[in-house]
Amino acid sequence: MSVNDYLKYMTETFLTHFEQPKADRVKLKLERREAKLPVHFQLFGLLPVSLKMFFRRS
Repeated sequence: MSVNDYLKYMTETFLTHFEQPKADRVKLKLERREAKLPVHFQLFGLLPVSLKMFFRRS
């Protein structure tokens, strides 16, 4: 990818982002945040979750 192609891509991305109304940008940001997995799940996978469920049941 040449520098001109990269610069064109970044400019288009920047402009499409800032042409959207602020309310839409905030809504998208909140949706992405809610869809994200918790940090402990991202770092360690199912192991902490399964241990937590096991000890709660006992």
